[in-house]
Amino acid sequence: MKHLNPLVLLLAFASTAGAANPIITDVFTADPAPLVVGDTVYLYCGQDEAKPDEHYRMFRWLCFSSQDLKTWKPEGSPLSPKDFEWAVGDAWASEVIEKDGKFYFFATVQHNDSHRGKAIGVAVSDSPTGPFIDARGSALVTNDMTKATRISWDDIDPTVWIDDDGQAWLFWGNQKCYYAKLKPNMTELDGEIQVIPDEEVHAFTEAPWIHKREGTYYLSYATGFPEKTAYSTSDKITGPWKYRGLLAEAAGNSNTIHQGIINFKGEDYFFYHNGLVQAPSTGGSFRRSVCIDRLHYNEDGTIKRIVQTTEGLDAAP
Repeated sequence: MKHLNPLVLLLAFASTAGAANPIITDVFTADPAPLVVGDTVYLYCGQDEAKPDEHYRMFRWLCFSSQDLKTWKPEGSPLSPKDFEWAVGDAWASEVIEKDGKFYFFATVQHNDSHRGKAIGVAVSDSPTGPFIDARGSALVTNDMTKATRISWDDIDPTVWIDDDGQAWLFWGNQKCYYAKLKPNMTELDGEIQVIPDEEVHAFTEAPWIHKREGTYYLSYATGFPEKTAYSTSDKITGPWKYRGLLAEAAGNSNTIHQGIINFKGEDYFFYHNGLVQAPSTGGSFRRSVCIDRLHYNEDGTIKRIVQTTEGLDAAP
C-alpha cells in the first residue's frame, strides 16, 4: 500500500481557486519569493507553524505553482533546514533562481556552533519544485564574514539577480544591505563583500529584492518597524542608488512585510505577507499569509504606492 506524505495531504487543500488575499488560507505562509519560469510562477515561502503565543517556528519551505496567479497548486516542501547538515534550524527567507537549466535555492538558516548566528546556504535542483540538495556542504555566507554590524542576524534574506551579461549578484542583510558577485557556479562568492551606503538605502531594515525595468535597477526593501517597503533606483547594479521613498505601507497585523516583485505575462505584481488570515485561527506577526496586489509605474519610471487589498487580483486594475 502506498503511503502519502502528510504534508502533501495537508497542502492538497491549500490550492486557492480565487484571487482574493491572502492567496493561501489553509497554512500560514511567509517571506514570498516568486520565480517566473515560462508560463508558470513558482512561489517559495516559509511555513509559519507558531502557536498564537509563540514566536517564529519555521521548519520547512513550501512551493506553490500557478499559471494565472489565481489558482495555486501545492508542490510540497522542496527543502528544509535539515537538508543542510551544518544548520540547526529556522526556515527563514529564501529565493530560488534559475541559471543554465538548474535551480539554485538561497536560504536563510541558523548555523551550528562552528559559525554562530544566521547564515546563507545554497541548494541545487534540476527542477523548480525540487528536491533540492546542499550544493556546497557548507554555508555560502556566515556571520563572521560581515563586520558592518555587531548583531548575529545581519546575514539573512538573500536575493539573487542575474544581469543581462550573465553575471549573478547576491544581495542580503539586516540593518546593512550587503552585496557580492557570485561565481558562474552560483555556489561561491567572487570577490569582496560590499556594503551599500546608508544614504542610498534610507532606513534599511532587511528583505532586499532586485528587479529591472527599461534599463533601471530597482532595489526594494523593508524599512522601519513595523516594516513598510521602500525602494531605491540606479542605472548600475553596483549603484550608486537613489532613494525614492515608500512603496508600501505596513502590512495588516504583522510587524514584517517582505516583498517580491515580478513581471508576468506583461503585468507587474507585488507579493508580500500580512497577518490577517485565519487558518484555522487568528494570524499575526508569527502566523503570516502571502498576498498579491498589482504594481504600477509612473511615466517617469517611479513606482506608484502599492494599494494593499483584500480582493487581491480580483480588484479592479
